This record gives sequence, C-alpha cells and structure tokens, in this order.
Amino acid sequence: MRKRPSRALVPALAASALFLAAGCSADPGQSSAAARTPDAGASATSTANSDQPLAVAAAPAAAVTSTAVARPGAAGGKARKTSLKVKSYDSHTRRAVISTVAKGTSSPSPTGTPTPAGTRAPGRTAVGDVIASAPAPGAPDGLLAKVTKVIGETAHGTEVQTAPTTLDTLLGGDDAKGTVPVDPASFDVERLLPDVKVSWAKTGDIHSGPEGTKVPLGSLRVDVATKVATAEGAPASADASVSGFVQVKPEVDFSYGGGASTAATASTGSTASGPGAAYLGISGDWTSQWALKGRAGATAKPVRLPFAKLHADPVLQVGPIPVVVNLDLTCYFEISGDGRVTVDVEQDLKGDFKAGGTFGTAAGWTPVNESHMDSSPVRTSVTTAGSVKAALGAQATVGLYGAVGVTADLAPYLRGEAAGTVTATTPVGSGTKSDVAASGSWALYGGLDLSGTLQIQLAIFGTPVIQHAIPLGTLHREWKLADGKM
Repeated sequence: MRKRPSRALVPALAASALFLAAGCSADPGQSSAAARTPDAGASATSTANSDQPLAVAAAPAAAVTSTAVARPGAAGGKARKTSLKVKSYDSHTRRAVISTVAKGTSSPSPTGTPTPAGTRAPGRTAVGDVIASAPAPGAPDGLLAKVTKVIGETAHGTEVQTAPTTLDTLLGGDDAKGTVPVDPASFDVERLLPDVKVSWAKTGDIHSGPEGTKVPLGSLRVDVATKVATAEGAPASADASVSGFVQVKPEVDFSYGGGASTAATASTGSTASGPGAAYLGISGDWTSQWALKGRAGATAKPVRLPFAKLHADPVLQVGPIPVVVNLDLTCYFEISGDGRVTVDVEQDLKGDFKAGGTFGTAAGWTPVNESHMDSSPVRTSVTTAGSVKAALGAQATVGLYGAVGVTADLAPYLRGEAAGTVTATTPVGSGTKSDVAASGSWALYGGLDLSGTLQIQLAIFGTPVIQHAIPLGTLHREWKLADGKM
C-alpha cells in the first residue's frame, strides 16, 4: 500500500510528470484563467469566453486550496472560482462540510449559529451544485462531487450529502488542452530497499540528494545498488548485483474537447452529453544508466523487485477549475533467464516516452503509446553458455480525483545470450595431454517494452463507461549492443 501524506494538502508547483503532487511547475510569468475569474459570491458573470479555450497550467501557490462550483442547468451556472472551501470530507458516507473563506483572510469562516436540517444559509452551497476541490482534509486526492442534500449548518460550515459526478458537468462545452510538468520536489517517497537514493533539482538553484549528484532542472532521479540472488553452483567470483539510476522528468497531458451534444444535436437531434474529445496521459524525458554483473539466480518467469514508490498530487488549473491529478511511480528491476550465464554489462539510455488514452465520439477510448530511445553500451562481457534478461524500469499510474485512468509500464532492458560447445580428445594408449577446444558465440542486446492499460475510471470525463480495461498494447524495440566469438 502506498503511504499517504499526513498533511491534508500538498504544496503546489512553482514551475514541472511516470512511474509521477502536491503541485506542478509553470512559468512564473504565466497567468491562468482562474486568476481572472470573479468570485462566485461577487458575480454571476461567466468565467470563460466560450470562444476561447480554457488555460491549462500549474495551479499557483495561492490556489492549491481552491474550489470551483457549477450549477448545471441554471442561468449563469457555468463553473466559477468560489470562496467556498471543503472543510472536511468523509469518503465512507460521502458527506462534506463546506465553509466560506472571508475575504482578506486565509481561514474558513463558519456560520457560528447552526440552522435546522435541510435549510440553506444565504451564499452557501445548494442541492445540484457541482464542486471541484483541490486536496482537502479527508479528500487527499481532491474532490469532484455533486450536492444531493443540504443536511444543515454546523459550527464548522454547511454539512452536505454528495454523490460522484463527472468533469463534463463543470467543463460543459468549453475546450481545454495543456501539458504541465510535475514538480520533482512534490513527490512523497517510500524506499523499499536500503540503498536507495532520491535526488531532484528545481528552479531557484534548489537541489536535494547526495552530494555531487547532477540532476537537470525539473527531473527526479532514483539510484539503487543491491545484490541479487546468485545462481546455484556459481563460483564466489560470480556474485550477482544490479546498480544504476532512473531519471525522469514527468509531465501530465490533459485535454477536454467541448460537449458531444454540439455535434450530436446538429446531426441527429439527440441530446447527448459528455465531451466530444478528451485525453489523459503521462509523458516526459527519460535517462537511465545501469549495470548487471555476475551470475544471477534467474528463472524462466521474470521476477520483479520494486525498490521505490513515489506519489504526487499535482493540481492543474483548468480555467477556474482545480483538476487534481494523482500520479504514482514505482521503480523496479526485473530478472529472468536460465541462471547459467555470467555477465558484466552496463548501458546508458536516453529518450522520451508518452502513454495515455484519447477519446473521440467515433472511436471511443483508444491508447497512445510512444517512446524514442537511444542507447550505448559502456562495458560488455558474457561468459559460459546460457541466457539472461534484466530490466530497470518504472510503472506509472495517472488518474483524476482518486480514480486511476491510465497505467503505463516503461521497461528498458539488457539481454545476453551465449551458446557454444566444449570438446576434449585424448589419443588412445598415448601418454599425451588431452586436446581441449571451445567454440561458440555470444551477443548482448538492449531493448525496451512500453505497455499498460486504460481503466474504466476514465469515464470521469463524462464519456461512455469503458466496459473493461483496454490494453495499451506493447511497444517493443530491441537493438544489438555487442557480440563476439569464443
């Protein structure tokens, strides 16, 4: 199980993506649509120009506790930024307490005097309101819900009953598209092996990690070095180990393409709802450098050993709406083979990747699966006959408001194999020494596999429900690093 942060909110990004917050990074000069949105209690003016797409950017630091409210079907009911805050939420009962932040203060202002159940104080939330909130107490993944009942006023705010809802109830016919880097400092890290080191760098010359570790701005690096089981019967000199690092600069890709009803109504007269297009995915730059040495006690079935789990909840500001993205990254190594070959190999790998799901009214949800990598061998050596394959990869999951939508597994690997024969001949009746001859060949390969699934929870966009998980398919590439003769 992943460890959840003990704090209720995770700080937002100042400026950066899985396998991945408390916030996302953005250009300090950028201004979001949220900053230009009037408060819900002050104006009924629409928050977005329907002719212009909504801005998608990292939520500014002042907006990581923000809330947006829409009243679908009501005049002026489009989503807008509001002074309402989610004071607390119970995921079991789906009850929330909503309070108001008084202007000029940072603390919620309770009502002071409780009112009878079912009544609503002026300026408070009402039945039918759709609420989108950044991470809040009891809702660490953010909250997207519809108010179904106003229970009454309490000393802490208005208690309401809620039900799940979808993003189209907030975004309606608007368009939004953007790619937002994830702040590497926002990840909560769970180390699963003793010798795991985490490093990152961000703007302002801020760096975390071992002394001398160089990490590009916006990147997160995880180093590991560990011994692995040695094959039975292997000599002491064939002790097996894996070492290296995974470095990733993750970005969240988000888009929403207007209402499906626009095209459907014009052609069929129907009243279809939901978006006409949508996309959710993770992308970024990838660098890894790692080594496999010795004779690992491998088996035909790959054995996976995770060595670090990371979690972040970046808040995207989509116009006035805080869209909370939940990102998990699990770094692992995996070994398979026959346990007979001894190797000493190291590989550098650099490139990028992109994985996600895209929606269109004609095709429904379809996978996006891309990766471009360049590798170079640092050292290569194979002895004895046999085969081995080892991967140092990361599995990323990305979702919205606690609902996982996409799982992607990027696994760069090394594969070595050797084949040969050894013959010995001793002349009959002679006292001469036996003639021994060895012959054979070996080869080393680099490669990568990118796979994953689209989950049913992608329906959070308001699209038709996926009946079952959709495989991303496997993107497979392999190239020769070195070969030779024995």
